[in-house]
Amino acid sequence: MRFVRLSLALSAFLLTTSPSLADDIFGTWLRDNGALQVKFEPCGDAICGNIVWVKPGSDSKAKVGQRLFFEMRPNGVNSWTGKAASPDSGSVYSGKMSIEGSGLNTSGCMVGGLICKSVNWKKIS
Repeated sequence: MRFVRLSLALSAFLLTTSPSLADDIFGTWLRDNGALQVKFEPCGDAICGNIVWVKPGSDSKAKVGQRLFFEMRPNGVNSWTGKAASPDSGSVYSGKMSIEGSGLNTSGCMVGGLICKSVNWKKIS
């Protein structure tokens, strides 16, 4: 009986604490170059990120509403993997993202890892 209670208590604890790890990713993030903002939110059983703002006068081809991150699923604590698209070329990469301190690091590779790019983001309050 004691084992059953312990198991139930542990299960309840894990169910109430695990989702909070993903909550840190939800919200709007500003790219390190200040050119655009992406909002991360649930989409089905994954996390997606869409452009919600592009700096006026920016020479980026990015458009508001464009999805940059999709099919992102947990891959460890504060870490996700899925797909990422370049806002300028539309090229799709194998993507990773992770929260490190107060920042978000995103990276993507294509052509078997020969071409990779990384970007840092700051969460907007």
